[in-house]
Amino acid sequence: MPELRRDPIIGRWVIIAKERGKRPSDFVVGDDETKDGFCPLCPGHERTTPPEVLAYGRPVFAPNAGGWSVRVVPNKFPALIIEGDLDKQGEGMYDKMNGIGAHEVIIETPVHDQKIPEMSHDQIRLLLTAYRDRIADLSNDVRFRYIMVFKNFRKAAGASLEHSHSQLIALPVVPYLIQEELTAALRYFEYKDRCVFCDIIRQELSQGVRVVCENDDFISICPFAPRLPFEMWVIPKRHMSSYTFMTDRQFSALAALFLETFKRLDKALPKVPYNFMLHTAPVKTPHLEHYHWHIEIMPKLTTVAGFEWGTGFYINPTPPEESAEFLRKIELP
Repeated sequence: MPELRRDPIIGRWVIIAKERGKRPSDFVVGDDETKDGFCPLCPGHERTTPPEVLAYGRPVFAPNAGGWSVRVVPNKFPALIIEGDLDKQGEGMYDKMNGIGAHEVIIETPVHDQKIPEMSHDQIRLLLTAYRDRIADLSNDVRFRYIMVFKNFRKAAGASLEHSHSQLIALPVVPYLIQEELTAALRYFEYKDRCVFCDIIRQELSQGVRVVCENDDFISICPFAPRLPFEMWVIPKRHMSSYTFMTDRQFSALAALFLETFKRLDKALPKVPYNFMLHTAPVKTPHLEHYHWHIEIMPKLTTVAGFEWGTGFYINPTPPEESAEFLRKIELP
């Protein structure tokens, strides 16, 4: 069974997942190539994955069959497992618990080689809706405190399969970085009686220099202090602390903005590896006046090395104003 262990100095939890050390590399050869043309995520191979927990797009109810547009399955090699009890315990001064959680794969499209910038608006809308629905469902499990949705694109960014997919991990603790973000946002709110994310949006709209694109409901920006070149955030313009509060109407606007953001990134930096992460309020929390959900997009253009690991500082050679201007001026069809 996996295990969670807590660093006693700064309170950061790590997952010790010995089982993932046994994960075979049968499906990947070289740089983003699929071995022997076999892909377990493609239509027709539904029986090679664990039984699905969600699927959209089938004309009739036929679980674990073809005809889907978006499909969600448990990860075959999970970092955390859903069966069992947390069994929190101490080992001298150290804290640990069983590695209980959920680890799912969101198969974003039935088309094997289709990437996000090539998808239709409706396909992106279904994908983003699937994130909400899986977070909402897993939030009913009393063992879970935080649910992280993320995507690794290309091998250099951590992807182990070529077929376009993202992942979800439900955790029994709030991650250290998320807790830092929540604490800092609350401190700002207590001092100014305003949400720091709402203030950022107002200033970015006023100045315009770091805005990549926008619509009535959402904005995409290069943040003022980016860790990496071309880092972008997608944020709702109206205050909303949890992604689960999103309505179906809002998903249409989010899909349009999300798709445009990735089309601009793809045209500016073709085939660039990247990660994106959905930051949202912890589960079982009411509406938070001080916090604002958002998606962070991190292209992998520089290497995080000794200085960054040792200090927490990032050295970024590209000012966000230049990144945003470059992306904004790209002409899209």
